[in-house]
Amino acid sequence: MNLSRSLGAMANNNNSHPFLAQEPLGIRISLLLIIELSYGAPQGPVTEPIPILRQEQEVGFDGTYSFSYETGNGITAEESGALKNAGNPEAEAQSAQGQFQYTSPEGQLIHLTYVADENGFQPQGEHLPTPPPIPPAIQRALDYLATLPEPQEPSQR
Repeated sequence: MNLSRSLGAMANNNNSHPFLAQEPLGIRISLLLIIELSYGAPQGPVTEPIPILRQEQEVGFDGTYSFSYETGNGITAEESGALKNAGNPEAEAQSAQGQFQYTSPEGQLIHLTYVADENGFQPQGEHLPTPPPIPPAIQRALDYLATLPEPQEPSQR
């Protein structure tokens, strides 16, 4: 919004807004200045930039790579990867392994290690949920079913 154009329009058109038409020009200019300044004000909370303390990265011609970094607020991460079975289109797969850690808003240290390959992303960490144990009665039933012979398919006549 161009302030001089707005002020000029107001001076030429006293009926531009019912409230502004009743107020003296000084109050109208003050209101426009407040509105104009509010558009230029920073939006959201102002935070200090977090410094990068360390950053390393390497990329090889053979598809290997690695990177690591550490920030001023305690975040660390590292990862390395390679192309498995290069040259074999049916078996080629990118693999990666790494870890990262940070402190949660609740103050808990979150440390996650992972492998990502043809079998998917496989994270491990103390903070990750785990399934509840199988109830003993269900486990006994599963063990019993595993001892039964495979069902025979009915013969066709």
